[in-house]
Amino acid sequence: MPETLSIFLSAILVKNVILMRFLALCPFIGMSSDVKKSVGMGWAVLFVTLLATAVTYPIYNYILIGKLEFLQTLIFILVIASLVQLVEFYLKKAAPALYSSMGVYLALITTNCAILAVTIDVIDEGYTFLQALVHAAGSAFGFMISLLLLAGLRQRIDNAPVPKFLKGTPILFIAAALLSMAFGGFAGLI
Repeated sequence: MPETLSIFLSAILVKNVILMRFLALCPFIGMSSDVKKSVGMGWAVLFVTLLATAVTYPIYNYILIGKLEFLQTLIFILVIASLVQLVEFYLKKAAPALYSSMGVYLALITTNCAILAVTIDVIDEGYTFLQALVHAAGSAFGFMISLLLLAGLRQRIDNAPVPKFLKGTPILFIAAALLSMAFGGFAGLI
């Protein structure tokens, strides 16, 4: 299997930021109530993750490497926060309905630890620039797939006869745990 395809599939299935690494759980639970919201959040995270990786990779490799590596997390957070603001401005103008439906979760992308983790991962793994972008895209698609799977499960759960003591958050966590176990089965494949 070509290395870039392996990196992409591994980021989606084996190193899934939500279901295998348990990052970004707030938007996972909050934005998975509706498929349309999940898709919107997934595309926003994809856009920010790709841009953040494309910007932070050269910053680290050409500016921070050497004597300023200790600033990596701070600089990466500032870059991510700036990019989220750009996405927010764009969505406010281009898709006001999606912007209002995302509410506080759009601003939470700024503190989405999954995006920061991806930008740091590509540095730690020693990826080339292209491999870094492939890993970022795979991680973001894994994020979106996780959101969509939970959104689909929530729709089915809403129409199912769930015992009263499991309604709401408990059944949601059970569904998320089952999804996580299913993704755990991919660990030995790639």
